[in-house]
Amino acid sequence: MLKQRLIALLPSPEHIHRNRWLRWLGPWLHHPRLWRFSRRGLALGVALGIFFGLLIPVAQIPASATLAVLLRAHLPSAMASTLVTNPVTFGPVYWAAYQLGHAIVGDTDAGAAPPATPAASQDAVATDADDSPSWWAWIVGVGKPLVVGLLIVATASAAAAYVAVHLLWTFKVRRARRQRLRRRHGGVPPVGTG
Repeated sequence: MLKQRLIALLPSPEHIHRNRWLRWLGPWLHHPRLWRFSRRGLALGVALGIFFGLLIPVAQIPASATLAVLLRAHLPSAMASTLVTNPVTFGPVYWAAYQLGHAIVGDTDAGAAPPATPAASQDAVATDADDSPSWWAWIVGVGKPLVVGLLIVATASAAAAYVAVHLLWTFKVRRARRQRLRRRHGGVPPVGTG
């Protein structure tokens, strides 16, 4: 029942085949392992989607789909799990990643406010050309801690998702097996099945 609900939420093969960003993958999209629900395929697909969803702000779905095709992961779950970052979660995720990266990279002036533009300051005499290096320095200063933080958050989250899917799959299989054994033995589990 849960499997049917999950399948209904994921993009269909037809939808993926019609996607203009994935059309170039054409013949490779027909591989059966890309569509089959398996523990390894689903875990890898979710991990890839979360990794690219957290790591890059644009082209997350094409990146995760391309790697899912190459690694034979579950393609719909790879595409759907990129939605871990969306307009609601984007700001907090990137702020937390920046804070983590800033703590690791060290104390820089990157967290300071961007330099004022000449139009914003009445005392400014500098031109836009003079101000651009300070803006560039601020962007580069923010970029390094952000990239380091995003790499750590994306890698750790993808690894955690991979392990979580494996554990949930194993738990579900064992629970279903115990229920079958109980039905077969009249409600009393056989010795040694826990």
